[in-house]
Amino acid sequence: MIFVVMFLVLPTMHIVIGAFQTRDGAFTLQNILDLNSGTIPSSYWISVKISVASAALGCVIGFGMAAAVVFGAVPRWFKAPLLTFSGVASNFAGVPLAFAFLATFGPVGLVTVLLRNNFGIVLQRDLGFSILSFWGLTITYLFFQIPLMILIITPALEGLRREWREAAEVLGATGLQYWRMVALPILFPSILGTFALLFANAFGAVATAIALTGSSLNIVPIQLYAQIRGDVLGNPHLGYAMAFGMIVVTAIANIAYIWLRVRAERWLK
Repeated sequence: MIFVVMFLVLPTMHIVIGAFQTRDGAFTLQNILDLNSGTIPSSYWISVKISVASAALGCVIGFGMAAAVVFGAVPRWFKAPLLTFSGVASNFAGVPLAFAFLATFGPVGLVTVLLRNNFGIVLQRDLGFSILSFWGLTITYLFFQIPLMILIITPALEGLRREWREAAEVLGATGLQYWRMVALPILFPSILGTFALLFANAFGAVATAIALTGSSLNIVPIQLYAQIRGDVLGNPHLGYAMAFGMIVVTAIANIAYIWLRVRAERWLK
């Protein structure tokens, strides 16, 4: 409890209170109103799009990998290493992740140089891909989004009872009909809840975005950093207001995840 209060509750309260204060400590709503000014709305919109894209791709790819493991499309021995790697990769973010992708897909990264020297393909010129762009950051986020999806959806897939499929087959259902009418409706709350969690996970990622793109991509964490870093052009209390907005968005996503998770567990008991 002491740890939670010191490193979660007190910093959050400091941000919330600071969002409604002036530099002199007086109460104001101007910081909240200023969220609709300048490039701040567009930064929120870009952050939302990156979060939605990485969450959607993470759900689709992670669901396919988890289903392949649970239902035996890959060898059984593959399950334990996959889950172990997912547990590590889902928490691998920040500066190390940004450096790994820069060393792989950056201007002089391993894959970039390999394609240019051996196949004459320049990623940015021929494919329009840059690691410092929207899709570059989205692909980087997938490194921890896909493993997180695998960890969360695997128990839900294992909770599908064999009797349900057998009953559907006895009643004449095909495999496609079983998934469309039985399995997916049961799994839908889990999938949608995990999507909400992945969205919040990407929306709140700060260190990876700053270390990877710097100021080249206009997203909320980078604008927030510019406001609170303390130079003469910054406005720390506007930064608190931006952080407060991020807290609200991630809180809504996490509440949706918890509510949908509770609904999903009713079927799995």
